[in-house]
Amino acid sequence: MDVELLSRLQFAGTIMFHYLFPPLSIGLGLQLFLCELAYNRTKEPAWEAAARFWTRVFAVNFGMGVATGIVMEFEFGTNWAAYSRFVGDVFGSALAAEGIFAFFLESGFLAVLVFGWDRVSPKMHLFSTAMVFLGSVFSAVWIVVANSWQQTPAGYHIVWHDVQGQREPRAEVTDFWQMVFNPSSVDRLTHTLLGALVLGAFFVASVSAYYLYSNRHHDVARRCLRISLPSSLLLTLLAALSGHDSAQKLVHTQPAKLAAMEAHFHSDDGPTGLYLFGWPDSENQTVHGGVQVPRLLSAMVYGDLHTPVPGLDQIPPENRPPVWLPFQTFHLMVGIGTALIGIAAIGCWYWWRGTLAQKRWLLWLLMLSPVLAMTANQAGWITAEVGRQPWIVHPSVQDGVAMMGLRTSEGLSESVTAQQVLSSIIMFGVIYSLLFAVWIYVLNAKIKHGPESVEELREHKRQHHESLLEKISHSSKSHGGSLLEDEK
Repeated sequence: MDVELLSRLQFAGTIMFHYLFPPLSIGLGLQLFLCELAYNRTKEPAWEAAARFWTRVFAVNFGMGVATGIVMEFEFGTNWAAYSRFVGDVFGSALAAEGIFAFFLESGFLAVLVFGWDRVSPKMHLFSTAMVFLGSVFSAVWIVVANSWQQTPAGYHIVWHDVQGQREPRAEVTDFWQMVFNPSSVDRLTHTLLGALVLGAFFVASVSAYYLYSNRHHDVARRCLRISLPSSLLLTLLAALSGHDSAQKLVHTQPAKLAAMEAHFHSDDGPTGLYLFGWPDSENQTVHGGVQVPRLLSAMVYGDLHTPVPGLDQIPPENRPPVWLPFQTFHLMVGIGTALIGIAAIGCWYWWRGTLAQKRWLLWLLMLSPVLAMTANQAGWITAEVGRQPWIVHPSVQDGVAMMGLRTSEGLSESVTAQQVLSSIIMFGVIYSLLFAVWIYVLNAKIKHGPESVEELREHKRQHHESLLEKISHSSKSHGGSLLEDEK
């Protein structure tokens, strides 16, 4: 058993499980804010019922995201101690910024979001919802910044330290904002956030389509589709544009990753084509069963039909990433993204014509769409992380000086054995399977119960009002009684 492979599999498994929840929280946060904004503008009870329902769903998903995110921080110190020593200064500043700008913002307003109904004004609740949504976005900002720095490091220098009698390199920040706005951070952050917002929009559309399909909660479902369908179409188109922009930057910042994503083994003198699908064979440096569109990769990357794209043959063999997995996950992400644009466009068309509820095949597609969106998010992450191998921190050039990187094999902890890692993988597998089952069960129960009807909402408010009056009356009597005792 190889400790490096097992450690990579363990981290990949835990982060992929965790990554089920933050994108959905970010996407739901926007949809929830839009529902509350509509309620504040119209004061219609159906919008309030929708906002209360999505608040409960958001809370379940948010709690799962927090619980599963803690594990990865421990893995940095257990499995990847050498890596943590190398990037500690960089990650420390980014994670500190996350705590200051994101965590306190989220935690400060989360209680108001979940428990503030009937306790604060609608405008204050809307403001709290916006702050929780922005807090989740800021959290993603600093995590993506830290990860992007590994891909395209900037604003640092290497300092050598003595560790137990041995000289070890350590990356230290020299320019905080240059580290934050490294060459890939803005593009990767934009694409990541758009992917999360796409997932949230399709999730809301999926549940609303389920209610239309089962002939329940029609009023709330139609209102939610009025928000989620147009936003899903807009967001999928923006995600496609941001992905295209990232590819244009990638040819300059990480040409090996781009070549692996397209299985581009041999540099050509002429223009480069783009594979629609195929089966890459790194050993023979070919693509079996591939269908290629001539000149398309040159056109997409450089904006012309003549400039060749660098191939993997221009990268030293020891620095080349794997090809098969990034190729397949990248094309899976692009294929799903294209399909989601089509689903959103067709959904908007029938919604505009008022016949969406009669298109049961389309309702089925909308119900399945969150699975596709989640798969695309996961595939994009795999493409980005596997495509930068064999580097865990990529080498860079600072002011004309070549700066060393850190290979994945060099970031492992010295004292962790393969048996220990394998045992922890099995343990995490059992625990995460149980957590996933609980999440699906609770989420399914809340979705099947659905939002409150207008009548239930009015009755709930009446009971809350009577309970509040009773507490005030009881408090007044208790206070008056104590005054009489004092007078006696």
